[in-house]
Amino acid sequence: STPLLRDLIASTALDLGPQAPTLCDPWRVRDLLAHLVVRDSRPDVLPGIGLDVGPLRRHTDKVQDRAAERQDLPQLAESVRRGPSRWWPTSVGAVDDLVNVPELAVHLEDMVRAQPGWEPTPLPEEVQRALWSSLRRSGRMLYGRAPVGVVVVAEGYGRASLRRPPGGAGTVVLRGTPLELTLHAFGRDAVARVEATGEDADLTALDRHRRSV
Repeated sequence: STPLLRDLIASTALDLGPQAPTLCDPWRVRDLLAHLVVRDSRPDVLPGIGLDVGPLRRHTDKVQDRAAERQDLPQLAESVRRGPSRWWPTSVGAVDDLVNVPELAVHLEDMVRAQPGWEPTPLPEEVQRALWSSLRRSGRMLYGRAPVGVVVVAEGYGRASLRRPPGGAGTVVLRGTPLELTLHAFGRDAVARVEATGEDADLTALDRHRRSV
């Protein structure tokens, strides 16, 4: 699944150009690709990606900015398409899929859905299945502090409870494709084509809940 996504990201980036906007504002397409490249090649930047700690984040930003300055878009796209070096943990296909399928799918749509008149990327069935499998695992963490219960339903894939309702709260049911549900779980609510059902108060509470990624 990840080779397919890497190829889609590279080709989409080249079509859009280095200065096209992304949903990761203020990043442009070139910045987003630099993020993916250093994420797959510089172990020293990983703490700054995962932790919002000043010195760590500043180091990560510095390395990423340098990568964006030193490589043009075709070079960055080729690095993304090629994937990590053999010594990198995610160079193993199964590990790469486990760790990177949702990350790559979300960042692909971060480029696509920042453009006027966008339409969802038609992902292959193989990728949708991988996204559903990942969501059933990671969704429990992503919605772990949600103020309501969360159930996701993807037609043809199944149904999963990702968060039990805390206290006296109710449950919100989210319906969509695995890609759309993944985007919602990763905080891209504004562009995720998801149908949410539940009591008005619970829907509002989930809308206000910020998920970091």
